[in-house]
Amino acid sequence: MSFAPTFPFAGRLIRTLAICLTVLTACSNAWSLEASTVRIGVLAYLGDEAAEMEWGPMAAHLRATLPDHTIEILTLDHAGMRELARRGEIDFLITNPGHYVELEAELGASRILTLESGIGPSPAASVGSAVVVRAGRDELRTLADLRGLRVAVVSPEAFGGFQLIWRELHALGLDPRRDFRELRSVGFPMDRVLEAVANGSVDAGFVRACLLESRPEYADRLQVLAPRPDPDLGCAVSSRLYPDWPIATLRHTPPALARAVAVALLSTPETSAAPHWAVPADYQSVHEMFRELQIGPYAYLRAPTLMSLAERYWPALAVLVTMLIAWVLYTVRVEHLVHVRTSELREALAARDAIETRMRANQEQAEHMGRLSVLGELSGTLAHELNQPLAAIGNYAQSLVRRADADRLTEAATREAATEIVQQAERAAGILAGIRTFARKRVGERTPRRPGEVVAETVALFRGMLAQAPEVEVHDRLPPSLAIELDALQIQQVILNLLKNGYDASQDLPPERRRLDVTLHTDDDGVGISVRDHGPGLDPAVGARLFEPFLTTKPDGLGLGLSICKRIAEAHGGRLRATPAADGPGMIFTLILPHHE
Repeated sequence: MSFAPTFPFAGRLIRTLAICLTVLTACSNAWSLEASTVRIGVLAYLGDEAAEMEWGPMAAHLRATLPDHTIEILTLDHAGMRELARRGEIDFLITNPGHYVELEAELGASRILTLESGIGPSPAASVGSAVVVRAGRDELRTLADLRGLRVAVVSPEAFGGFQLIWRELHALGLDPRRDFRELRSVGFPMDRVLEAVANGSVDAGFVRACLLESRPEYADRLQVLAPRPDPDLGCAVSSRLYPDWPIATLRHTPPALARAVAVALLSTPETSAAPHWAVPADYQSVHEMFRELQIGPYAYLRAPTLMSLAERYWPALAVLVTMLIAWVLYTVRVEHLVHVRTSELREALAARDAIETRMRANQEQAEHMGRLSVLGELSGTLAHELNQPLAAIGNYAQSLVRRADADRLTEAATREAATEIVQQAERAAGILAGIRTFARKRVGERTPRRPGEVVAETVALFRGMLAQAPEVEVHDRLPPSLAIELDALQIQQVILNLLKNGYDASQDLPPERRRLDVTLHTDDDGVGISVRDHGPGLDPAVGARLFEPFLTTKPDGLGLGLSICKRIAEAHGGRLRATPAADGPGMIFTLILPHHE
């Protein structure tokens, strides 16, 4: 069923804005909408054929506006629409206001537009009901005269076909289920109600407003009972007016698709045969009706309490037994929930432990890779450094051979050469042992160590790996007996990183600016180990992001060294900071480690 729509100025303005909005949002929505089948469920209160004729032009308009989507119109009854919506097999639904309010509370339906059918003064007041009786029943003048009569309705769930008139009868103190001789449900299509009244099988029927006027074959045989005066409606109505039908989304409907469909419907041309739509109306009047009748979302208002039932129907002993049973069931339920919750917590703790184990393994792997990265950067000159002791060993060995060939080999010469060979071999072995210790992968272990010893070992490793190592001055201002809990290898990794960064920053500068200073001192938060270079310093923009992963100022750097150093410091409960030198060029990197007495 369709009606010739009217277009007030506000409606024309909305559609004009909607057309503009369609152009502006087409590009932004195109990328977020994938081609899909859009299923729209429609309440077929006049039957499937009439529904397809009424909503077919709308489907054609949507197909033209949204060419990437397949538009399907599904004609349904109340139960069918509720079931498909519950299973998520429709994306939108178009139904009467009462059915929509029920689905809104039950399934989370949400209106996006309201039908502008042209009936009534506005979409907010377009739907009403009419009570039809046979022409000539002059004894029937008001709705109160329906008491004791036979009445036909579509179903108790029908909004315009029952519930609207029920509200008017409720205001008069009448209950259709109690005060009618018969309340007959004839089902869809609604024309069956008109047929039942016309053939005399019932005395009256409830139908949607304007249905009788759209059926000229009943014009002489039927009339509307107790019509309300409403010159703007254009047809007789026996009830108050309510908002028109909405089109609504469901919980699973993609928001981008909802926007696209809403914009497409609002941009329906005025000359189109498709139904026209307006912005969503206020359905509070429908909620008020349901609340008065205590149906739909408000059915709980008429449910009797346990106490009232006990007072009316059960003796005191039965009440006591019921309460005892309820308490036992509640206790069992609580125990079950506690057991379930305990199992969930146990599983959550196990999952957390597994995540922490993986995080520790990943952190150890990152630290190991960081150490290998430092070694890779420093070991370019390692061969030259090892070549010196090896060359000295070779020279002394050849000297022994030549002396033996010349019969000039003495015990003193042999002892001197052997001593030098041992010393040079120990030097080479020390270099390799330090690198092997630093590079090996192992589980972190914290032991009490003196920070000065750790720094001295790191400086020796650093200088031993460079052919032309810079001068490194260590200033230990800590008490000689001070020891703190730390992972020596991780702290060596941090200090070696800072020494290497200082060396890289100043290696192209004059010799007097290549010096590195390491200072051990007490800090407000613990023990501080500061590495100061005399390089050009850092740009403030770089300094603000210095410890972010993958940020580097070196052409071949990965940008992970300082990030790993920061994590190591934080894992020890400390921190790593960088500040420009106050007494000249360069940067000062300070590792703060907590010291607990």
